[in-house]
Amino acid sequence: MKLSYAGLQDKAAFETAGIVLPKYDWKQMAEYTQEHPVWVHFGAGNIFRGFIAGLQQRLLNNGMARSGIIAAETFDYDIIEKIYEPHDSMTLMVALKPDGSTDKEVIASIAKGVPANSANAEKWNQLKKCFESAELQMASFTITEKGYALTNIKGEMMPVVLADIEEGPDKARHAMSCVAAMLWARFQAGAAPIAMVSMDNCSHNGEKLRSSVLTIARGWAEKGFVTADFVAYVEDETRVSFPWSMIDKITPRPAEVIEKQLNEAGVEDMAPVITSKNTYIAPFVNAEIPQYLVVEDRFPNGRPALEKAGVYMTTREIVNMTERMKVTTCLNPLHTALAVYGCLLGYESIAAEMQDEQLVKLVKTIGYVEGLPVVTDPGIISPKAFIDEVVEQRLPNPFIPDTPQRIATDTSQKIAIRFGETIKSYMADPGKDASSLKAIPLVLAGWLRYIKAVDDEGNEMAVSSDPMLAQMQADLADVKVGEPESVKGKLQSILSNPVIFGVNLYEAGLADKVEALLAEELAGPGAVRATLKKYLG
Repeated sequence: MKLSYAGLQDKAAFETAGIVLPKYDWKQMAEYTQEHPVWVHFGAGNIFRGFIAGLQQRLLNNGMARSGIIAAETFDYDIIEKIYEPHDSMTLMVALKPDGSTDKEVIASIAKGVPANSANAEKWNQLKKCFESAELQMASFTITEKGYALTNIKGEMMPVVLADIEEGPDKARHAMSCVAAMLWARFQAGAAPIAMVSMDNCSHNGEKLRSSVLTIARGWAEKGFVTADFVAYVEDETRVSFPWSMIDKITPRPAEVIEKQLNEAGVEDMAPVITSKNTYIAPFVNAEIPQYLVVEDRFPNGRPALEKAGVYMTTREIVNMTERMKVTTCLNPLHTALAVYGCLLGYESIAAEMQDEQLVKLVKTIGYVEGLPVVTDPGIISPKAFIDEVVEQRLPNPFIPDTPQRIATDTSQKIAIRFGETIKSYMADPGKDASSLKAIPLVLAGWLRYIKAVDDEGNEMAVSSDPMLAQMQADLADVKVGEPESVKGKLQSILSNPVIFGVNLYEAGLADKVEALLAEELAGPGAVRATLKKYLG
């Protein structure tokens, strides 16, 4: 069996293998989409292929849509050439159940994959044609939070962005410049309205997208490449809206065991590839079953019936509340806690950590005991039920090949939101005492211990990439593993830094506790485990 339009004609073979096929004809859908584009998506990776494309598949299957999705890739063009084109833009979605069984489905809702590359005139013009169509209702995004950034960590404009502003829309290279160039083409073709929907996993994602696109547009206006009326068009959210959203689904890298299962079932050519940009990607996507997408319902040119596909369509306020619920209480803090201590204790999977008595107690205390009393309840999803699902089904799923090392990446950029917001809530409530927190300070101390790059057995340990890693390691240079007394007087500049923790931990009454916990974890081999046992039982 081959994953392609021709291959799908052998329906019996796929059905025998337990693979669900689309209920529509891909070729007819693709041809219709070319002439009647409704949805363009930027970011052709796994979260799109395994989740978002599946939403449109449901609508196509049920006769609620005729047009599919045009996928545009702004960063790694090899994905289009090596994954999309050989398989007619189809994906084999493998849903991983906690009992080890899988559900398999061919997702065929992507009509075409296109590199958003201004140097490739043919492909660039294909994308422009989509944006020039008044029928286009939305452009969505999963390009990661970094994809929206125009500046480096020092706040300086990146050279590629400066060059884009100097050279204009026809030479756009940065993702945000490409998007602005597409909107300029749309404006010139009649200025039809459109929704620009970030679906990336970051707070206020629509605001980030809008700010970056407008920065490029205003820069081009100053240089005379575009008109002031174009800038006004992008600024007017009744014409170009930038809805906010909250997304949640774990789509880890392709697993070897899944590739083997597919090969044994008779599906050919499922091997992953490593692109020139070091993207590890396969014709299949393996992912957990739970998924959430909450979208602010502001679509000035209409939209697909996303609510019929399981999307929560709601207000910006509720999107923000749902995001806050997930990121500050119900999922992300638990993930970070497991990441830090998983690395220190030598674990290589999140699921394995969920068999560890102390680590389970740690995440349950963070979520249920310390988080829920101050959680933001969005009303559309129960915070307690969300944590229940995370702790009982999602994190323990042994067939989700996710690692603490991956999740530990960029922890310095996450601490303030994932833990600082809960600390702030305790500080703001007269009936609560932030200094009473137990599990959260353990995570903060564990992170500082992790930065020493020595595991709990005393061996050197690789530390995941982080923009503040070099600075943090320099600040902790005099703090020594095996010398708990070396902590004394060495942490004030760190623990008082609200950029890192969201608050000044001295003002929160937590700095001395974090310092004492770190000292205990530095005592020598086994000290991290001993500290967890002491405070968690």
